[in-house]
Amino acid sequence: MVQKNRWLIALCAVLLHLCIGSAYAWSVFAKPLSTKFGWSATDVAFTFSLAIALLGISAAFLGHFVERRGPRVAWTTASIFFGAGVALSGLAVHLGSLYLLYLTYGIIAGIGLGIGYIAPVSTLVKWFPDRREMATGMAVFGFGAGSLVTGPIAAKLIQTVGISGTFYILGAAYFIVMFSVSQYLAPPAREWTPPVPASQQRRAVSRDLSQLTANEAVRTKRFWMLWVMLFINVSAGIMLISQASPMAQEKVGMSAIAAAAVVGAMGLFNGGGRIVWASVSDWVGRPNIFTFFFLLQLIAFLYMPSLHQALLFEILLFAIISCYGGGFASIPAYIGDLFGTKQLGAIHGYILTAWSAAGIVGPMVVAAIKDATKSYDATFYVFAGLLAVALAVSLWIRLEIRVLRQANESQPTHTNPISSAEK
Repeated sequence: MVQKNRWLIALCAVLLHLCIGSAYAWSVFAKPLSTKFGWSATDVAFTFSLAIALLGISAAFLGHFVERRGPRVAWTTASIFFGAGVALSGLAVHLGSLYLLYLTYGIIAGIGLGIGYIAPVSTLVKWFPDRREMATGMAVFGFGAGSLVTGPIAAKLIQTVGISGTFYILGAAYFIVMFSVSQYLAPPAREWTPPVPASQQRRAVSRDLSQLTANEAVRTKRFWMLWVMLFINVSAGIMLISQASPMAQEKVGMSAIAAAAVVGAMGLFNGGGRIVWASVSDWVGRPNIFTFFFLLQLIAFLYMPSLHQALLFEILLFAIISCYGGGFASIPAYIGDLFGTKQLGAIHGYILTAWSAAGIVGPMVVAAIKDATKSYDATFYVFAGLLAVALAVSLWIRLEIRVLRQANESQPTHTNPISSAEK
């Protein structure tokens, strides 16, 4: 059997994630849908929320399917669900049916999102055991950068072929690209290993505080601290993603095309943040990077209500989105630090249920407040309060880590790290 090239596998993963990451360009559709059908911002936002919710649920419950059937079958399945879901959304718009849009984009495409998201992470970690953080960064970079490509294209297509035609074209394009790249995918041969210096292996093992199963991990306080931190980080970022285009138009007076360009640029910072912050977290540590995320975002959210300059709005928006992307890239390595690699994929799937919850809370809260107050300003203060809670939790988890580290150091050197929940 011919050995696959792991760098081509990585390229395929990025291409697939660029396709499913187009979900982050949803705000480009928000205002046209509301204008065409008179749907409220809350109604339209729920489509995106439902898709993200199904992403997390699928990631949690289909992780074993991905591992059992392999990346090729998993990604082929993702291409069918996501491509069909987006294309059928065009039919929903043609018929003017909001509930059909929930089914097609929210549920069908959402399942494709979940399968397509977790498969590259588990696959690339196996191909790059010598570069864990780089692999997880690559695996999620494309997802974050998806709106960079789709945002401007979708805005142009909406003006030329309408909303329905845009969904038809994008759905077909996603299926072709995703199905094609999935055919190259395969896990590494059982006997294959990259050259990994022994010193690097020792460092990777020694920094893991414990080696827990997924069921053991969910019974620990630090799991739920991590869950809350991810939930709030995602909620803050995803509420901006879901409303970025209309927010830019209404708050700082951008045109629809300029706002779509901002949505596209958000993809660059979302994806770039996943690479940059994951790399920085290796240097400063995951606890420090998450504390920095929440402190930076808290300051930004408190300042944004008084902001009316387009350039400053974009700077703060991109900074927040980079933290949003950085959280996703850093969380798998943080899981490894706290719980080890015994069942990292399963624990990651459970943690991603925070994404599902945030996918509903973030967009729905901002849309509901906008509908009630006709302004986005109150939303920033609400999420600033949540970020203050996340900042406190990020400091609290440090105490848990310190206690566990001291417990490990007090054990005989020949014993394994703590392997049962909360000894």
